Amino acid sequence: MLWSLLKILIFVGLVAALAFGAGVLMENAPGLRIAVGEVEFVLGPLQAVILGLLVVIAVWLLLKLAGLLLATLRFLSGDETAISRYFNRSRERRGFQALADGMIALASGEPRLAMSNAAKAERLLGRPELTNLLSAQAAEMTGDTRRAIDIYKKLVVDDRTRFVGVCGLMKQKLAEGDTDTALKLAEKAFALKPRHGETQDALLQLQARNEDWKGARTTLNAKLRHGTLPRDVHKRRDAVLALAEARDLLVDGNGPRARDLAIEANRLAPTLVPAAAMAARALVEQDKPKPAAKVLKRAWEVQPHPDLAAAFAEIAPEETPEERIKRFEALTALRPDDSESRMLMAELHIAAEDFPAARKALGDLAESDPTARVLTLMAAIERGMGADDSVVRGYLARALSAPQGPQWVCESCGTVHETWAPVCSACNGFDTMSWTRAASGQAALPGASDMLPLLVGGPKEKPAG
Repeated sequence: MLWSLLKILIFVGLVAALAFGAGVLMENAPGLRIAVGEVEFVLGPLQAVILGLLVVIAVWLLLKLAGLLLATLRFLSGDETAISRYFNRSRERRGFQALADGMIALASGEPRLAMSNAAKAERLLGRPELTNLLSAQAAEMTGDTRRAIDIYKKLVVDDRTRFVGVCGLMKQKLAEGDTDTALKLAEKAFALKPRHGETQDALLQLQARNEDWKGARTTLNAKLRHGTLPRDVHKRRDAVLALAEARDLLVDGNGPRARDLAIEANRLAPTLVPAAAMAARALVEQDKPKPAAKVLKRAWEVQPHPDLAAAFAEIAPEETPEERIKRFEALTALRPDDSESRMLMAELHIAAEDFPAARKALGDLAESDPTARVLTLMAAIERGMGADDSVVRGYLARALSAPQGPQWVCESCGTVHETWAPVCSACNGFDTMSWTRAASGQAALPGASDMLPLLVGGPKEKPAG
């Protein structure tokens, strides 16, 4: 601003000087006399004007030369000029090209080339927030975790890259198996960017793995609030977490709160088998047998399961075998052709020592779906009907190598579990359990499922003779 004002003043001064010179020429006709020492020059009007113009041009040239000299001095002293800007732009272009080459090399599986380009980009650009992430990822790919961790720590210091650095450190701690530190880092990353879906998932998985059910429910609610989780999936997973918390509270002796959470879990996910079974038991303890039966029937209609049958039996534990058969007919009638309903009725008839009825209830399952449980039931039926021991042993021998039937199987890794759990013990997957048939050759641990869950004792031996 001041330099522009100064140039305007110089221009006005030159115009005024030229006007004054023109007036002097007109007053001193026929020309302008200039004396330098003993030499005297007389210039006509035209010559005087030309001389004035030459002086102006000379002054302009001197000013330009002075400006060039000043710019050169400023360039040498480090100030930004057009020359420095040209070199900076060229340097920046080469830096971004190196950064792009590094990213392409990383995507192509060439981590060492990516690290080389990242170092070159850092040298040319001087912007670590752009190059450090590339260097860290390349170091991870080469297996240099120590270098990757050091770089992520540098990213944490900068406000612009703190989230990226925290996430990188969290992944490193997960790879090392340090889940406690990883959980703290995930909580920090979530606080920085609560809308980030991947961070929400990581935090939820870690909280579930560490059995922080309350914290996991808070994270799950955040996923719903930020639109990263469908409402129906949220209800199902919220039920899983409520059920897991209820189980822990029951172990700790807090029965009332555990019952409330179990009922809440069943309300959120009525078809979740373990929630229905636990909620029914809670309702029975509150002297509400009819609501308990309703809960179990609703779940059975979707997924018949031995745990539901066991909970249904606990509604009236003192009933006789005949009374139990009659009461259970209302349950099995919901899915009469399901193999679980047929096996259940066979077990009940075995308990009542009505072996022909048990065989009728089992139908052709021994031929159409010969699972270990079906064949064991057939062995019990044959023994109760007085068949030869060789027949009984034949069914039991077949049962040893027969498929196990539906079990709790992790949908993520295929691991078979003895009982339902919110987190897979093998892959740490959350809410991955489903009641299905495992891959061939897989079975739960010994004692995973009772072959005759409702049979107390066994068929009585007929007295000899």
